[in-house]
Amino acid sequence: MVALAICPRLHAEGSCQDPQCGLNHVMLTCDPCGFMCASAAEMEEHTNSRIHQNKVKGTSIFFRCSVCGTRTIGRQGWNAHVHSRKHLQKTQQAGVDPNIIPEEPDQIPKHTYCVSCSVHIQDAYWDRHLKGEKHLEKERFAAFKVVLDETEKDKHGISVAADFDFGIVDLPEATNGKVLNGTISTSIPLSRIMLVDIKITSVTGATPARSTFRVGTLGACMIKVSQSLTFSVTFCQNYAGRCQDRLELVFEDTQLKTRFTIARPLFGIVGNKADHERLRPVAPYVPRKKSARQPELMVVEGIRPPALKAVPYVVPLPRAAIPGGLATTLSTGSPANILSRVQSVFLPPELNTQGYARHFKHLLWIEEFRMEKDLEIYDMTNANLTQHGNLYYLDVPGLAEKRPSVLVGDRILVQQRGAQEGHWFEGGVHVVRKEEVGLRFNASFRGWTRDQRYNVRFKLNRYPVRRQHQALDTAFSEERVLFPEGVHVPRGPYPKQADVRLRVINPLIATNPPQLQAVISIVKQAPGAAPFVIFGPPGTGKTITMVEAIKQVLRANPNARILACAPSNSAADLIAQRLSDLNTNELFRFYAPSRVKDMVPDSLLPYTHARPDGHFSVPPMARMMRFKVIVTTCVSASVVSGIGIPRGHYSHIFVDEAGQATEPEAFIAIKTMANSNTNVILSGDPKQLGPIIRSDIACKLGLETSYIERLMKRDAYDVRRGYGITVVKLVKNFRSHNTILKFPNERFYEGELEQCGDKKTINAFLGSSYLPNKDFPIVFHGLCGKDDREASSPSFFNIDEVLQVKSYVEHLRADRRFRTTDNDIGVITPYNAQCRKIRTALRGVADSVKVGSVEEFQGQERPVIIISTVRSSTEFVEYDLRHTLGFVANPRRFNVSVTRAKALLIVIGDPSVLSLDPLWRSFLNYIHNNRGWTGSPITWDPNAPVDEAGGYDRQIREAAKLDMNDFARRMEQLTLAGVEATEDGGNVDRPWRDVE
Repeated sequence: MVALAICPRLHAEGSCQDPQCGLNHVMLTCDPCGFMCASAAEMEEHTNSRIHQNKVKGTSIFFRCSVCGTRTIGRQGWNAHVHSRKHLQKTQQAGVDPNIIPEEPDQIPKHTYCVSCSVHIQDAYWDRHLKGEKHLEKERFAAFKVVLDETEKDKHGISVAADFDFGIVDLPEATNGKVLNGTISTSIPLSRIMLVDIKITSVTGATPARSTFRVGTLGACMIKVSQSLTFSVTFCQNYAGRCQDRLELVFEDTQLKTRFTIARPLFGIVGNKADHERLRPVAPYVPRKKSARQPELMVVEGIRPPALKAVPYVVPLPRAAIPGGLATTLSTGSPANILSRVQSVFLPPELNTQGYARHFKHLLWIEEFRMEKDLEIYDMTNANLTQHGNLYYLDVPGLAEKRPSVLVGDRILVQQRGAQEGHWFEGGVHVVRKEEVGLRFNASFRGWTRDQRYNVRFKLNRYPVRRQHQALDTAFSEERVLFPEGVHVPRGPYPKQADVRLRVINPLIATNPPQLQAVISIVKQAPGAAPFVIFGPPGTGKTITMVEAIKQVLRANPNARILACAPSNSAADLIAQRLSDLNTNELFRFYAPSRVKDMVPDSLLPYTHARPDGHFSVPPMARMMRFKVIVTTCVSASVVSGIGIPRGHYSHIFVDEAGQATEPEAFIAIKTMANSNTNVILSGDPKQLGPIIRSDIACKLGLETSYIERLMKRDAYDVRRGYGITVVKLVKNFRSHNTILKFPNERFYEGELEQCGDKKTINAFLGSSYLPNKDFPIVFHGLCGKDDREASSPSFFNIDEVLQVKSYVEHLRADRRFRTTDNDIGVITPYNAQCRKIRTALRGVADSVKVGSVEEFQGQERPVIIISTVRSSTEFVEYDLRHTLGFVANPRRFNVSVTRAKALLIVIGDPSVLSLDPLWRSFLNYIHNNRGWTGSPITWDPNAPVDEAGGYDRQIREAAKLDMNDFARRMEQLTLAGVEATEDGGNVDRPWRDVE
């Protein structure tokens, strides 16, 4: 296999002079691009890439450096130039910032500049470019803008004095209607121009729609120089949100018998002006420039915190550095090329026991490479350090929101401004506060003053990745755990409830057959059985089932030892809290030493162990071996093998919320501690959110597929055939009202879920004033808002939706009939910026309402859930669905979001945007047809079948084009209207007039 690997030096340098190199040196070269490929398949992949297609089309974007006079091609070429030695020297001599703004050169030899597309086209490809669909689209839009700009100008002596920006209007005034006046006048005394029509564009366009603007009817009026004509426009809307339209005034010159139009834009916002002002962007959005980094040539190691030595590990942790060849591959070429190359060179041909470790180790490296790159966006320049004793404190914007995430034990690099290039000092993170971190450097760190400024880089904490590599390197590779088949499953009937006497600890389990069956099957499993799966859809009690199974295993076998894991500390805390009827000699909750005590539930502190300095640790080995249950996160589960507990000590390994962990994370406990007798039990829901993966390539190669999801795709885990033997699907939902449950139940769970929630809880809001349909506790509040971003944050927020969330929370809190506390309400929104804005709006109103992302709410529930979907872009002509909806349209995110509510679900969003996605369109149809709709009205037929293939974004764009073309056509017709043909074309033979 090694002989097939392509020599990385060949990729990087174009040749290899090493006679001992045994790697492949056969490369194919793409002549237009100069790109080297290792195979015909890779070459085919490259020729389909955007880079190659642009090159073939002759498309290039040129930049010119005003300091050096150098011309570069593309953003990568520019980045390389501004970091070149020549550029740095010249800018230093000129006394300017090396990160200058590039100029676009006017003329490039053998190229023509396309104004519409803002690119230079090789002359040989110019004719082809002019016929391209993207160019034609931009040309059509440019032509529309020219016509629109022309119609908004006063002309033929007619002046329309009117500003119809209604600004921000509060709801009572908007409901009654706010009126603005305009005047029409003429400056030509003897003109005979008449106003013949005045109308709203959206009502009369190619795709007519109802408008919230109304214009008074004037009839035909002659415009006289001696008096102005006054007219009015009314903005009337009984729901919050934004509206825009266009007013068209059609005039006729009765002498020339021609018509012309003067247009004025209409705009209005229904909302609270003070709140809008308070929440508006703090600064215009300017994307962070992600330029090429200078290499770290010399890093002076910092002083690490004592927390890193709090646990007495005896097993060394491997470095597991990214192989050079893989790093080179990930840095070179298009994503499609990289994906193809990784598959053909680095991964095994198929995923099996022999290639399992190699497969996942490379996926981990690919993900680590992406995470390192993504951290670059948080690089800081001109940062200030504050000294207190031997610690230096650094303010980190976004730290409270984990952007970036920094923990005790992490590393941060700093470099004095003006210091030697590539020379950095590493600071070990000793303290993490809300907005600052405390660093400790090597004694050679000198020169600090209050005025000194630093460049800052955040470094990835590699300990979690190294723990996973350590586990993958172990010898455990049993087929019955990695790739269970029918031969690993016992034949015969599964253990029936009637045949097993089980004294249930949690009485709720006794009345729930699927839960009881799962517990019995786990207790009765023979040692070394295939993994057992508790498939738990939302609100079906999978964690309760797992906890009962743990207790019953201990009761049935006093010698049993259990390692229970979950992907997050919150999920692990929930397990430990439900096992807290065990005493402190039976249950141990391990926390990483970097964990702060304030973040640990008080009820669990007796089950922990801490050193005199306050850092969490482990008790002596003898006591560790005596614990019946150890609860930890998946990554921290490495502690038991790391301190020397022997493989096989734990009879059972439980992994809760297994769908949220990557497979290597879930296998830290399994591969380091399991032997041939260890039983593995997973609980989770593959239909809900999986692990968060940053690398698209790692996603495509399977890292986003959790261990439980992969198992559920195997024949041995068919829910019906494997029932009671390898899997049990829980079907009794104890969380939600049936109308809230119905849509996701039919969409994701084959309609098998049964409403079993407490009637008093799930019916709590029936009949409330919030419900358009008093018997249907779901509200969709249509709201046309505006996407905003601010400063350098790429995250979106929508002020209109923020204020609508606030309004609902205020009404819920003030309602004396349907009493609701802060803790009863949860607000889910997909963007971090929206979370921040909503928290700001609720400050002093309802401070304890939990506001968070979909990920933060997985596994949680609230009586009331409010979802703010944020996106409200109307630039459909230039936006595609991926950019417009982003990850709002992810089916798993949707499933988690709409299944958190017990009694009341409120969704706030722009229906014209959400309906582009077939899943959301179906859900909105469900709400509308059950009369749960309020706010901005529906704009499509809710009874029409939904096309699951989508394409609704294309329809919107086509309609927008139709409106543009219709407007341009109407303006052209008006210009020609009334012109009488006085001749029949015989003027061809007439003599030319002598103008002298």
